[in-house]
Amino acid sequence: MAADNPTSGHRRVQGELIKLGHRIAASTVWHILHDAWVNPASRRTGPTWKHFLTAQPRSILAADFVHVDTVLLRRIYALAGVTGAPRRLMDDTGSAQFPDGPRPGAASMPFLIRDRAGQFTESFDAVFTADGIRILSSPPQAPRANAVCERIIGTLRRELFDRLLILNEHHLRRVLTEYLIRYNTGRPHRTLGQLPPAQAHARPPQINLAEHRVRRKQVLGGLTHEYQIAA
Repeated sequence: MAADNPTSGHRRVQGELIKLGHRIAASTVWHILHDAWVNPASRRTGPTWKHFLTAQPRSILAADFVHVDTVLLRRIYALAGVTGAPRRLMDDTGSAQFPDGPRPGAASMPFLIRDRAGQFTESFDAVFTADGIRILSSPPQAPRANAVCERIIGTLRRELFDRLLILNEHHLRRVLTEYLIRYNTGRPHRTLGQLPPAQAHARPPQINLAEHRVRRKQVLGGLTHEYQIAA
């Protein structure tokens, strides 16, 4: 408990234990922490980087540009935006597309993290600062500082751009729009218990597949498929 809560001293830990029905003296808790080399709360260095990242993802929108080379040898840059939790991809309007649900927008995020690439101009930042969003620039040549967005770009390349020929900007926009819906509402995510972001806070249905028909749906012209219980 002391490791999970860096600001909690021995009396706060004692209180948590009493809430669980385990009555223990505060002095006993102090001795246990002392023997485990756990410093008093006032002497600890504060939350670790892991604790910080765990507490912050819902407040941060990460953005980066991904380049796509068309069959006509033209390079197009697409902006990839993703929330830290539950890792929803955002479209060019700053919203995560859910066909029958809410569209969480970028305006609800107080922070935007990006790198220092030349594509991020002053006019780009002005769009977000006008909504009260604070811009956080990652250190130079430090892709791990924006690891969530870098991971999304890698996913886009492995699952989409490396397997599909892009004709022009209109084709790219259509493909990305369809993949955006697939990513947010249908693609399983290991970090979300194999659920898509749209179902991250829900439980999957408990059914017997032998008693139901499963419908297969093509996505991106058959590049991948989704599976649903037939009505």
